[in-house]
Amino acid sequence: MMPLIPQLVREWKKPDVPELFRKKDLPGLTRALSHPDLRIQWQAAQALGQLGSDAVDYLIGALKTRDKETKIGIIEALGIIGDKRAINPLVALLQDHSNEVRWEVALALGEMEDKSAIEPLKQALRDIDKYVRYGAALSLKKLSWVPGNKEEEAFLLTGLQEWDEVVYLGTHAIPAVKNSLRDLDRNIRLKSVLALQAMAVRDAIPVCYQAIRDPDEEVRWEAVHAAVRCGLPMRYLPRALARRPRERKNPLIAAFMNFMLPGMGYSYLGLWWGLLIFQADVYATLWIFTITGEFLSLSILFPLYFLLAFHAWYIARKKPDI
Repeated sequence: MMPLIPQLVREWKKPDVPELFRKKDLPGLTRALSHPDLRIQWQAAQALGQLGSDAVDYLIGALKTRDKETKIGIIEALGIIGDKRAINPLVALLQDHSNEVRWEVALALGEMEDKSAIEPLKQALRDIDKYVRYGAALSLKKLSWVPGNKEEEAFLLTGLQEWDEVVYLGTHAIPAVKNSLRDLDRNIRLKSVLALQAMAVRDAIPVCYQAIRDPDEEVRWEAVHAAVRCGLPMRYLPRALARRPRERKNPLIAAFMNFMLPGMGYSYLGLWWGLLIFQADVYATLWIFTITGEFLSLSILFPLYFLLAFHAWYIARKKPDI
């Protein structure tokens, strides 16, 4: 164990990036990409970029790393170098599970200024994440891409979040707005619904109907207004709302928690005084154990715990759906 300590100290020691660059120490510069100091990360990425084509093959191989920060730094360096050999490996990472990695890839492909990246970037405009779509839109503009039709233009504009221009495109923008409604950011989904409101076209009714089932309450409410403005009769709205995700707390979980840890079931339900009951139960249990002993204390406390469990179950059942 002791010999490992000096080794760990050396590993976390601040790397001398200029010296690593001078020695063309590619492994050392790559390790520096995940250093806690952000300035070191930037310097290492810039140094790898300056090494140019000599570093490309090594960096492409290093893309297999599972360390996200290192991978992002490698992608940044490949973007700086601009070698076409990196295009296909980078395009493959547009399917990475990390939105930060996909975002960095979208930006790097724009830096490489190669027209072969246009088609993958057009597909990235349909990504579920706003950052990836934004990066793809910026890169496409940098590559001087001109949308072939108004639908493609709408995807570009939603990526750039230029919502007024999106609304101006009317029905041509509906597929792009529908795609934005998949975003994990409720603010993006809200802006998408407000765009549908402003369009007020019947072709948007199915998208509005879908948005009424959004997990966010404000998005759902604005989707109701959008659906009405687009021409959907109000009698159809309750059915859509009934299919939304339910956020009511589970009564059985509340009961179980209140039985095992009295008061925690109330806290699970969002009742602030649950913690007070839990603390009171701890002190009361200790006092009863001391006075009556184990057998009598259990015979006193268990009925009380059953009562608290039933009460938590009853409250949870009465709580309305959100």
